[in-house]
Amino acid sequence: MSGILDLLNSDLGKTIISGVSGSTGTDQNKTSSVLTMALPVLMKAMERNASTPQGAEGLMGALSGKHNGSILDNLGGLFGGGVNDEVLNDGDKILGHVLGNKKQGVEKIIGEKSGLDAGSVANILKVAAPILMGVLGKQASQNNVSSSNDLSGLLGGLLGGSDAKEEQSFLEKILDADGDGSVIDDVAGMVLGQATKGKGGLGGLLGGLFGGK
Repeated sequence: MSGILDLLNSDLGKTIISGVSGSTGTDQNKTSSVLTMALPVLMKAMERNASTPQGAEGLMGALSGKHNGSILDNLGGLFGGGVNDEVLNDGDKILGHVLGNKKQGVEKIIGEKSGLDAGSVANILKVAAPILMGVLGKQASQNNVSSSNDLSGLLGGLLGGSDAKEEQSFLEKILDADGDGSVIDDVAGMVLGQATKGKGGLGGLLGGLFGGK
């Protein structure tokens, strides 16, 4: 999943890491680690949710409305003026909707691996979730997503599609984990280990969107 690393290493990605770090008072390296592990998990959870007609309809409505990508147009203003309660509440709702009862377990696992407590991870993800939705909204607009099949194709493509079954299974495991931390080592190794590999799937789309190479 080199795309996540492409995103976080791009100029916009660095702005996101720096902004989220400053907004939450968390070390930049640890913020980067959390986002590196969390973004693929959130994407996978959204793909799961969108597999039902109701879930797909809800996500499409969000991506064409509030989360249409406009948040990406003024990240400097967002972080410069301080992330307000509206953004944090929105992020919390997104995480609750996307992860459901897995939210605390995912935060705990990522926290154990990144050296942060689950509360700090939750704060980082609250700020990052609306930005991730903005990324998806912009992609949905650029790709004229108008049906559940289109949406499924977009999410599958961002996650690497069927070419990345091993990666997909790791993301399934972390979503189904009970918070004991045992699978996050595999997930982190898988994500970081992809840094030198090809730029297809997630890497190609996110790399293109964020100016990655």
